[in-house]
Amino acid sequence: MNIDHSADRPVDQPVGVQPISEFKSKSGLGRLFPALRYSMAGLRAAWHGEHAFRQEVCVFVAAALIAFMLPVTPWERLLMIGVFVLVLIVELINSAIEAVVDRVSLERNALSKNAKDFGSAAVLLTLLLAAATWLVILWPHFFGR
Repeated sequence: MNIDHSADRPVDQPVGVQPISEFKSKSGLGRLFPALRYSMAGLRAAWHGEHAFRQEVCVFVAAALIAFMLPVTPWERLLMIGVFVLVLIVELINSAIEAVVDRVSLERNALSKNAKDFGSAAVLLTLLLAAATWLVILWPHFFGR
């Protein structure tokens, strides 16, 4: 016999077992299409709600166009564009961290500040990686070896 210690858990469910969502029981295309909808909703929310994400998308588009105009190999071009996709990915993760921290509490807290600062630092490091990648690839093309 189980004793209910939580209003969120049915009495007959063992302690520590989380209910499986309806989404998790699907497989194949039944799971793919809802996942794609959620992903698109996330991109829309980031575009409409995150100024930094919009700025980075604009930089990404400009960088991709420039990468296609430069005299680089296809692998170099892929790396130049891919590193900016990585910037967007890390920015989305940073925005998710900020949203969760704000959802938990808006009051100032050292742990909340650290979580947000860590996410911001991850974005900064990714931007520095992007700049270094472009510099290493383009330096020989414009300044010789």
